[in-house]
Amino acid sequence: MSAMDSTLRTALADKAKEITKRELATYAERTASSQRANARARKVLPLGVPSSFQAYDPYPIVVRSAHGPNMTDVDGNVYTDYDMGFGALFAGHQNPLVRAAIDTQLGEGTLFVTPCESNADVAEMLAARYGLPMWRFTNSGTEATMDAIRVARAATGRDKIVKVEGGYHGHHDEVMISMKPSLDIAGPADAPFSVPASAGISKKVLSDTIVIPYNDARALERVLKSGEVACFIVEPVMENIGICLPDEGYLREVREITEHYGTLLIFDEVKTGITAGWGGATGVVGVTPDLVALAKSIGGGLPIGAFGGKQEYMDLITQGKVIHLGTYNGNPLCMAAAKAVLSQVCTPEVTAEVIARNGLLVNAVSEIIHDASLPAHVVQFGAKGCVTWAEKQIRNYRDYKASDFDLAFAQWIHGINRGVLLPPGLDEQWLISVMHTDADALHYADVFESFVQELTK
Repeated sequence: MSAMDSTLRTALADKAKEITKRELATYAERTASSQRANARARKVLPLGVPSSFQAYDPYPIVVRSAHGPNMTDVDGNVYTDYDMGFGALFAGHQNPLVRAAIDTQLGEGTLFVTPCESNADVAEMLAARYGLPMWRFTNSGTEATMDAIRVARAATGRDKIVKVEGGYHGHHDEVMISMKPSLDIAGPADAPFSVPASAGISKKVLSDTIVIPYNDARALERVLKSGEVACFIVEPVMENIGICLPDEGYLREVREITEHYGTLLIFDEVKTGITAGWGGATGVVGVTPDLVALAKSIGGGLPIGAFGGKQEYMDLITQGKVIHLGTYNGNPLCMAAAKAVLSQVCTPEVTAEVIARNGLLVNAVSEIIHDASLPAHVVQFGAKGCVTWAEKQIRNYRDYKASDFDLAFAQWIHGINRGVLLPPGLDEQWLISVMHTDADALHYADVFESFVQELTK
């Protein structure tokens, strides 16, 4: 579609604001108990939530229960869940196979602080999927990326790391930089400044983290020439700004450039993981990193992370040069859930079926957008998808910042009032889980179509 007439753009924006105003009032009416629960929580929890990601305007819904593809809030409203724990619940809520594994393990114990046999079971399964031989477990994606970076620094003897602008890799200091910086302080597009995402990050940490644009191999080579960079940590497919796909050949160039300069390549697959395919995004893109970080989808809803890599780098832990610790690492309860997910629930056949089901949704939404000539497009990667309110596919953070967030918020608030629960960040993805049916998946398209009809009438 050619660049849209500014008059039409203004009309859509005005209509979106009109829809938002009405839907905010509806939201307040149907979620009064959530509002009261959040007000109570604010007295003892900053923002009234246990994680700042869970705070959103006007206030978050408070959930009472979840099963399959659905969640029920404290007001009794039922939602088809397309958030699915920011991608953690690829197996669905209370998947019967995962629940059976957890119930069995509850009878055997939840924490030993000494190895259990399932540690090796799960590590072998991850090695088979990712083609990387050695693994360690953590309790979150943040820990997984933090430990992978430590291994990279130990392997290279270098301090500096490189990440892409707009990338999220957890909440440890080294990577809480230029997550979503304001453009007035972000610097040039081809050589972004390193901008702290939070107070409390030291100047030394800031100086050791170099920021580059995604999909720009020349920018990566430019910053690696100094020989000071331990690792380049990157999501092979960016999922902090909707779904931002790599250009053809970009990741192969990244692999070649990092090898040339002795810099380790870390794939952060915390969000892509096994939702991308049986072998993760690593298998889909056909590029093998030195280290990979996982979490979310491998755990069936329990808190787990993992990092794995090539023998020579993971052996730094074997040799005692890198210390990796954690009381809850590889605890038998989380191992039981992960083993069920990896071996029984998310098999190659089931994974392919779910990805195909997501394709039905993506095609339906794409057709709605096309027929209405909207300034938007749909992106699919595996079992995930997203509507991005921009005419052209985004390639990096600066493209993403040009999206129309008024339209995105109007779509989100309209949907949640009709039982469509999407992540609240306006740039996150939906996930079709193992427990969504075709009808569950296409429910999103039906609600989206009703939004588009109102937006364009």
